[in-house]
Amino acid sequence: MSYYFSTTIAADNIDDAVERVLEALKQEGFGVLTDIDIKATMKKKLDLDFRPYRILGACNPPLAHQALTAEDKIGALLPCNVVVQEAAGGFEVAAVDPVASMASVDNATLAEIAPLVRDKLVKVIQSL
Repeated sequence: MSYYFSTTIAADNIDDAVERVLEALKQEGFGVLTDIDIKATMKKKLDLDFRPYRILGACNPPLAHQALTAEDKIGALLPCNVVVQEAAGGFEVAAVDPVASMASVDNATLAEIAPLVRDKLVKVIQSL
């Protein structure tokens, strides 16, 4: 089982790619809690040049609430990360597979919620 799914999109720059991803996430009920700019962080902390790479911490509030209600420590696996990075031919967008990331948690309710989140994230990736 893979831990992510992805696609490559054409965009003029990473900001344009991220905007497209944000809109697609919004259409599926996700907001973004965090936006980590890895390129800027690597430069600031290590003085290294790195390709454009952003990690978006996506959250679907109703489904997150259900998961947190079912398992109070599940926040350690939230939010659902979506990566946007420069790649050959454009920008790769990759999303974590919540079914894979939550497979180690022995909770029947989470086992029902994770596929719902995965379906929404797959739609996001496919819509790009």
